[in-house]
Amino acid sequence: MTGKTISRRSFLGGMVGCAVGTVLGAQVPVQAAQLLAAGQKVPHSAGTAGPNFKMPLHATDCHHHIYDARYPLAPGAVLTPPDATVAEYRLLQQRLGIMRHVIVQPSTYGVDNSLLVDSLKEFGLETARGIAVVDTKVKDQELHKLNAAGVRGIRFNFSIAKGVTDVGMVLPLARRIHELGWHVQVVAKADQIVKEQAIWEKIPCPIVFDHLGHVPRVTHAAFNVILAMLQQKKCWVKLSGAYILSKTGAPSYMDRYAVAKAYVDTAPDQVVWGSDWPHPTAAADKKPDDAVLLNLLADWAPEKSVRKRILVDNPARLYGFSK
Repeated sequence: MTGKTISRRSFLGGMVGCAVGTVLGAQVPVQAAQLLAAGQKVPHSAGTAGPNFKMPLHATDCHHHIYDARYPLAPGAVLTPPDATVAEYRLLQQRLGIMRHVIVQPSTYGVDNSLLVDSLKEFGLETARGIAVVDTKVKDQELHKLNAAGVRGIRFNFSIAKGVTDVGMVLPLARRIHELGWHVQVVAKADQIVKEQAIWEKIPCPIVFDHLGHVPRVTHAAFNVILAMLQQKKCWVKLSGAYILSKTGAPSYMDRYAVAKAYVDTAPDQVVWGSDWPHPTAAADKKPDDAVLLNLLADWAPEKSVRKRILVDNPARLYGFSK
């Protein structure tokens, strides 16, 4: 030794950087980085602990955002959160043991997908995919460029009052992206999911409902709409955003259990998990703990084999990751 004492924390911190760099290059099991990253503080996320179960290799976060003030805001943008960068998301990957991930274009940037494309390039297509936002003015050439960049779907955000897209654009755009093998992703309030049921059923490509479909309870009509589509394999559901409608809160989010568990039990091959980091609708001092959100899978899908389908196999099919 040189006389300088190397603390256990410093040693582990250095090991985390080496191990995780290797993990994200798909060389060693994610569990190694997950164990070394215990105690990792991540911006926009409460807590520091890792998940309470081991992540399978190629575990996937199917819903997160990137924000960067260097990119222009959409006119009339409602949500304008602080930066949540590629480097910061990599810290979350280390903490959770997540290798693959899907970047979702936030409403903040409207139909300007420049940040999304640049972020995908920075992460690399071996581990990253994207969901873009476009309107009916988009040219076929632009769609093909987005496809080459790693985009695999388009999102319609109907939970924002002044969105850049509307319901009338869903079918025309769905028909165009169907040829690319993409899907339509929808975030809407439960009542609107019921109101627009006829449109969802006409979409020729897969449809993915964000955040448990924003269904508040199993007795809501939207739950039956989504459940029927799951049974017919016409839709997918993201097991994300449990904190958004929950009244009971962390760590169990028990009032979201019945809805999530029913989705898993009904269609374990049609559900995926997402963090929703950096949680743009949550106040800075009320950010959820992403490890706690991931721990919910142990309750919703107690069988290890089912969790692997949700975290690895299903995302590989939906987003075109290599098997």
